[in-house]
Amino acid sequence: MKQPCVFYILASKRNGTLYTGVTSDLLKRVWEHKNNQADGFTQKYGIHLLVYYEQCEDMVSAIAREKQIKKWHRSWKIQRIEELNPQWHDLYETLL
Repeated sequence: MKQPCVFYILASKRNGTLYTGVTSDLLKRVWEHKNNQADGFTQKYGIHLLVYYEQCEDMVSAIAREKQIKKWHRSWKIQRIEELNPQWHDLYETLL
């Protein structure tokens, strides 16, 4: 299921380490993170839970949204996640 463009947040656990990213194929990209196919930060810190995502119209707007949220305070990011996913469920399962 290829989606236009998506901004997403992964977490290591509830209130754990957060990672933001953009992709045009959320299902594939999250699978890569979960299976340590994405070298770097998510692999190093065990960040595998998809806790938030937003569909964007195009890659330019997805990247702009990611840059905007990266500047947010951590508490604002957590508040945004909890508004739509209060239990921090792994949303990957809803994509399958």
